[in-house]
Amino acid sequence: MSLYCGIDWSERYHDVAVVDETGALKAKRRVNDDPEGWRELLQLLADLGDSADQPIPVAIETTRGLLVSCLRATGRTVYAINPLAVAHYRKRHSVSRAKSDHADAMTLGNILRTDAVAHRPMPADTPLAQAIAVLARAQQDAVWNRTQLANQLRSLLREYFPAGIEAFNLKNVGLTSVEARAILAAAPTPGQAATLTTTDLAALLRQAGRQRNITTWAKRLHETFNHEQLRQLPEVEQALGHHATALLHQLDAACRAADDLADTVTKALDEHPDAKVILSFPGLGPLTGSRVLAEIGDDRTRFADARALKAYAGAAPITRESGKSRVIQHRKVKNQRLAATGYHWAFAASPLLAPEPTTTGAEPPATTTPQRCATCSTVCSANSATA
Repeated sequence: MSLYCGIDWSERYHDVAVVDETGALKAKRRVNDDPEGWRELLQLLADLGDSADQPIPVAIETTRGLLVSCLRATGRTVYAINPLAVAHYRKRHSVSRAKSDHADAMTLGNILRTDAVAHRPMPADTPLAQAIAVLARAQQDAVWNRTQLANQLRSLLREYFPAGIEAFNLKNVGLTSVEARAILAAAPTPGQAATLTTTDLAALLRQAGRQRNITTWAKRLHETFNHEQLRQLPEVEQALGHHATALLHQLDAACRAADDLADTVTKALDEHPDAKVILSFPGLGPLTGSRVLAEIGDDRTRFADARALKAYAGAAPITRESGKSRVIQHRKVKNQRLAATGYHWAFAASPLLAPEPTTTGAEPPATTTPQRCATCSTVCSANSATA
């Protein structure tokens, strides 16, 4: 007899329900989220005939956590069911909107019993691919956090110190650059910035790590900070300066985290056997390549065909058709991380895939120096700075 297990998880305990092929409840139990609860769960499944040759499949509403990791380590098939889908399945058995943890566990078990083929099991990625996924997602979160903090700092500077924005409004240079963070940390208000001499500015630039055009930078910054501008009241200006200093501390931490995680995930990607294939695609750098590997994994059976991968990445449109109405829309339910990576990948790859000029006697296109992408920190070719 086929058995199916559903687990409604929480931070303190988990409700377990096992149903047979007819939908009848064979066992139920509430186990704690600790080693003792894990042993109780294994014993419950073993009493029902669970074995290494024929493990009972499990449905759960999450892909993360120690419980999921331990379930996958046993070699059984684990299905991560979307909570929204579970809510719709719940209506098949009750229209009163009644809800309980045990009922949700029963619903998860019945989903496997009736519609297992409609849901994808969790991929069997290698441990290295799973580690790359953790690092790549953490680095992407750090980049998003860095961008958010930079936008907050920019909005704050507009209220009392617009020259601080103008001073670093250059190509490939912004408020996230080491020069901007060093200068603004030393002079977070217009009054303090105006007191800095070219010598002071040059010293701050050297401390920040800049090695070229220091004199030119110092003169330009000195002129910008001493240019006539509107000012807030002294007390208000000082308060805003303290606010900017606090944001700069957070921005420094986010920038360091993004850079450190970028180095770590790049080293991890180099150790993966799929790295050469991934990096051979035009426009894919070490960071964007690690993000692609993190989201698609290295399990070759994860996607049935290319259409499934396009739908997962949000590149395949959806059709809504009823009667005489037929509308084609972009896909909103997708892997947001993979979709964001594809956006940057397209911008980096477009100039590399552009056709060469066919005009006779035309001059070859000018080569461009690789630039560091201000958004994802990858070193791309051609116009990657716009990505």
